[in-house]
Amino acid sequence: MFATLPRLIRIPLVLLLITINVVAHVLLLFVFTLFKVIVPIRSIRLGLSRALVLIAESWIAVNSAMFEWFTRTRWQVEGLDDLRRDGSYLVLCNHQSWVDIPVLQKLFNRRIPFLRFFLKSQLIWVPLLGPAWWALDFPFMKRYSKETLARQPELQGKDREATRKACEKFRQLPVSVMNFVEGTRFTRAKHAAQASPYRHLLRSKAGGVAFVLDAMGDALHAILDVTIVYPDGAGTMLDLVAGRVRDIRVHVRELPIGPDLRGDYEQDAAFRERFQTWINALWQDKDARIGRMRESTDHSTAGE
Repeated sequence: MFATLPRLIRIPLVLLLITINVVAHVLLLFVFTLFKVIVPIRSIRLGLSRALVLIAESWIAVNSAMFEWFTRTRWQVEGLDDLRRDGSYLVLCNHQSWVDIPVLQKLFNRRIPFLRFFLKSQLIWVPLLGPAWWALDFPFMKRYSKETLARQPELQGKDREATRKACEKFRQLPVSVMNFVEGTRFTRAKHAAQASPYRHLLRSKAGGVAFVLDAMGDALHAILDVTIVYPDGAGTMLDLVAGRVRDIRVHVRELPIGPDLRGDYEQDAAFRERFQTWINALWQDKDARIGRMRESTDHSTAGE
């Protein structure tokens, strides 16, 4: 709609509208969160939690609409059929850029339960957004280096305990738990430093996925395996706003959660080996899929 406006006008206008959208929705979130904090009745608190999710979904919907209005990004998406708003999912995805988050939000908003991410604890200090994530029950995780754990062994297991507490909250309502399995954004430098066996991915981190599956139990009914490809490079959030992310390709497939995917990852060596084999196979499939998605893009471009 407004994608033809000169960038000098379009980019500041988009940034202004995004800021207004954030402020308006976050302030509304804070009002409902205040009531949730002070009201002790569990049924009312659950109702307020649902209201908070509706506000967040409205926030995402407005952001997604603005990207439609102000950019000419071409989308190619497979696998969104048969998703359920009343189900609960573990969403597993490759990770390349902060752009991944608005992409996932746009695709899944109001198609599945509200997406929640595990966030680094430092992000709670981000103005407006940090408190908003806290109000929406996003779990904040502290990550400790091996050196820190060696100096302070009492910190061992703190992140797992935080995950378990978050999962206990998630069991009260339908939820979608998001996990970037690589644990960090893909870069060529990280890929080389890891000596990753994959062409397009970093090594998978199985422990966090296994822990969520075990902690959530039968509250999760399926896994959504999501693959995102940016044929021209992922870029930054500003690139997305400016319309420089020209093509986005996404593949989604639903996987069952069998009893073989639940167990004690830390204490059961046999289960740990089986789970690592499963997630490595998943990652091999994803790596091959990224290659095919890139090839199909190259062929379609050559034919234009």
